[in-house]
Amino acid sequence: MTGSALLFNPGTADFAEFDEETRRQLRAVIDWFEARGKIQLLRDDLDATWVADFLDFVKKEKLFSTFLTPSAYANGDPNKRWDAARNAALSEIFGFYGLAYWYAEQVTILGLGPVWMSDNEAVKKRVAQELEDGGVMAFGLSERDHGADVYNTDLLLTPSDNAEDLADGVGYRASGTKYYIGNGNVASTVSVFGRRTDLEGADAYIWFAADSQHDSYELIDNVVHGQMYVSTFRLNDYPVREEDILHAGPDAFSAALSTVNVGKFNLCSGSIGMVEHAFYEAITHANNRILYGNPVTDFPHVKGSFVDAYARIVAMKLFSDRATDYFRSASREDRRYLLFNPMTKSKVTSEGELVVTLLQDVLAAKSFEKDTYFCEVARLIGTLPRLEGTVHVNVAQIIKFIPNYFFNATTYAPIGTRKDAADDTFFFAQGPARGAGKVQFNDWAPIYEQFAEVPNVARFYEQAQALRTLLGTAGPDADQQKDLDFLLNVGHLFSLIVYGQLILEQAEITDLDRVVLDQIFDFQVRDFSAYVVALHGKAASSEAQQEWAIGAIRKPVVDRDRFERVWEQVKAYDGAYEMRA
Repeated sequence: MTGSALLFNPGTADFAEFDEETRRQLRAVIDWFEARGKIQLLRDDLDATWVADFLDFVKKEKLFSTFLTPSAYANGDPNKRWDAARNAALSEIFGFYGLAYWYAEQVTILGLGPVWMSDNEAVKKRVAQELEDGGVMAFGLSERDHGADVYNTDLLLTPSDNAEDLADGVGYRASGTKYYIGNGNVASTVSVFGRRTDLEGADAYIWFAADSQHDSYELIDNVVHGQMYVSTFRLNDYPVREEDILHAGPDAFSAALSTVNVGKFNLCSGSIGMVEHAFYEAITHANNRILYGNPVTDFPHVKGSFVDAYARIVAMKLFSDRATDYFRSASREDRRYLLFNPMTKSKVTSEGELVVTLLQDVLAAKSFEKDTYFCEVARLIGTLPRLEGTVHVNVAQIIKFIPNYFFNATTYAPIGTRKDAADDTFFFAQGPARGAGKVQFNDWAPIYEQFAEVPNVARFYEQAQALRTLLGTAGPDADQQKDLDFLLNVGHLFSLIVYGQLILEQAEITDLDRVVLDQIFDFQVRDFSAYVVALHGKAASSEAQQEWAIGAIRKPVVDRDRFERVWEQVKAYDGAYEMRA
């Protein structure tokens, strides 16, 4: 796989890996955006126009109904299923054309999680019909004072002893405010997390289905200025019946975390779509701009930024595609996705932000012009690793897997590419949200050794082995294990090794051009060295760790011919795609 085949291009994408109806619908989405045109899309963004026209298209095409309804509730429609591979493709397209469109689907996915995970058949059937009718959903978890802290919620359900309520089947009255809730203005069903006042601890947690159009549902405002409606809403003695309850007790806690596993997985593909479109604009502009009598791209630092950005985008795609395979193949016995999913939320989205920074350093003033898609991307790319991905939270989760990843390997059957038209039923049957530290992995080293002939893979493998040695001989002591600032740096170093593993696995599957792979591990070596220097400088680092850090710094293997060959691939994207006006 080389050159122009590596990045998504709306003009040439044929989605041959999918079934006929999926191909048709993905193509219909592209055609809708292209027909709308760049001028209108950018105007809608600048005017903060709610995505009503887009949702009309979704309704007409039955897009969310087809992509987000498990086959068990498809009413005989053979095209409906929850298929993470095609959902990722759709998410990438949405990101390519505008984050607001991606977000409308993203929060619908989150809102559906507690529903599809529940045993409440009546609500499931009702929600399936709402999707069929063009409805969108919302996920009522976060609160202003607690964020997404599942352990604390001030949305309270008080048992009702009112005779009229009891006669009407109302068992509770729910009151409280939710904050940062996407689609809260129009969602036909809002999955709301709260706690009962008559119980304590985990037994008190509860999920229930609410209606945003109910009189006791008060829409307060949009937290942000933009096309996305990120609502604050308040429930005022909202009536909750037994038939509205989705989960109760510890199962409700697990449903919250499992929903995030499913619902935020597509952060990676949304970010990828955004940076791909930005890349097309950047290279087409820069490669045709003359400065001091020469093309801008003749300057070495400009070429370096483009090559680095390109390699990072390709790496984002490789990792995300392979992570999808693991997620689709997951089971109670194989929960490796619990490591790879937070990687898509934190590492891939952070890489997207870095790509935009590299390109913006080239475009400079051009990147702020309101008639460019780049301007929109530059403004919004940071929301994914922060507002949605919350890097430090996910890296803290990733750290839990270090001992078994490095020191307690097991053997799993090989996992191939998962583009098959299958329903991902395990997503909604993940089980209790505990035991992450017990998850085991295949030995990580063989895939690195398999690519040892690629110079920078070999160089990075030296660093990876060095980290394993550090953790086995001079790892964080008791005090350092309480120091999250120190541990996060270790987590970033570990993340690079996991990132490289899946990149190499996907490179093998796709027969990736070795010069591109070498260029990817050029930045892997540099990034690892940067985190090593940071660890050395931490106040908590011991003398042994500082000595290790000095010894773990590496310079990538320099190869000018390789660099120029990758640059030729980058140049080929000049004019390869331009959105119609």
